[in-house]
Amino acid sequence: MGSLETLTTTTSVENGTNANCNGNQLQQQQQQNHHGDGFDAPTDVDKERERLISSKNQNQILNPHPQPQQHQQPLTPDNDGSLRRRRLGGAGGAGGSPLEVGSRVMCRWRDGKYHPVKVIERRRLPCGGPNDYEYYVHYTEFNRRLDEWVKVEQLDLNSVETDVDEKVEDKATSLKMTRHQKRKIDETHVEGHEELDAASLREHEEFTKVKNIATIELGRYEIETWYFSPFPPEYNDTLKLFFCEFCLNFMKRKEQLQRHMVDGKKNKVYGQNLCYLAKLFLDHKTLYYDVDLFLFYVLCECDERGCHMVGYFSKEKHSEESYNLACILTLPPYQRKGYGKFLIAFSYELSKKEGKVGTPERPLSDLGLLSYRGYWTRVLLDILKKHKSNISIKELSDMTAIKADDILTTLQGLDLIQYRKGQHAICADPKVLDRHLKAAGRGGLDVDVSKLIWTPYKEQG
Repeated sequence: MGSLETLTTTTSVENGTNANCNGNQLQQQQQQNHHGDGFDAPTDVDKERERLISSKNQNQILNPHPQPQQHQQPLTPDNDGSLRRRRLGGAGGAGGSPLEVGSRVMCRWRDGKYHPVKVIERRRLPCGGPNDYEYYVHYTEFNRRLDEWVKVEQLDLNSVETDVDEKVEDKATSLKMTRHQKRKIDETHVEGHEELDAASLREHEEFTKVKNIATIELGRYEIETWYFSPFPPEYNDTLKLFFCEFCLNFMKRKEQLQRHMVDGKKNKVYGQNLCYLAKLFLDHKTLYYDVDLFLFYVLCECDERGCHMVGYFSKEKHSEESYNLACILTLPPYQRKGYGKFLIAFSYELSKKEGKVGTPERPLSDLGLLSYRGYWTRVLLDILKKHKSNISIKELSDMTAIKADDILTTLQGLDLIQYRKGQHAICADPKVLDRHLKAAGRGGLDVDVSKLIWTPYKEQG
């Protein structure tokens, strides 16, 4: 809901899971892989992305984010010593001293190039010597979803730096960036944090700084996770979890998954497990243990094996702030197929059924914000293109169920709003609309409202 290209490794599991879930026997079969990329981000972002696809034995690498630029060495310190650096060549293992938490070093990433990282945490290798560690690193210019454990062999130990004045370091780094790169990095660090003050943000990042689950297996996919999720303590030492894609129960071992039985009436457990799963891919999602306050709308792809969850959104049963969506997620293997915008469009169709205008709960994730901006842009441009006479923001809101503030922000971002005589006026020049529509790219999947059978929620009894 970074601009360094994330490799979300989604391995197609060759042998289907033989789990009895609601009495359905899952057949063993080999499935083709799907390529996912971001949270259905708009086409203008897609154009900035570079794909790095590596296929071997039917394993596919998914790339939700653009390829990073190769990092240049930072500026040398001034003679006055204002930027103190200490080079620690030969440290980090193999008889040398281990790197300290907070050290900065160049790290070889999956593209074979070196990029600047900061050591967030370290741990001893189980079969190594007293100074043999692996390190959890953060790629300093990019989103935390790329943080990972690396071996010392991936680090350029001649580039290790400590005691760096971070403000000066950030300034030196920013001088080397293009305006576009700087804007993308600023968006990465700001979006999703709007409602957190500095102290709360530090507390959040400290608590969630290290991913506790590295990969999950869900149906026929093995997926690399993006963020920390607060699973119960007994899962602290578990690097991989096995999720049942039908009930979302999770287990430590595949053998447990293959034999478990599920009571389909336990909706509360399903909702809690869905929140656990979603938190692995959403940085600033609040985990609600009391799921009774929410309705969950789960989107599935269906085949002869059953219905496979591809994404979902949740919605408060009663929202005083007119939120029509609380949390939204498309799982990485199913991204870039239009499902994200479909879920957004579906949430607004429910708002129309309720006779209300709606808006998503804030803060939105970086990818979620991109998807909403893309959805709002295309919906509003389509109406303005077809509407020949003057139209007000309130009329647009009534037609779309989009909150007036979101409409105003979107049109201002497109330079389609002018302020005249104390009022906002929409400037809908056809040529300008055509240009914006072309830049907006394709829309999501259409919602067939004629097939929608839904009644707004009412308390029972």
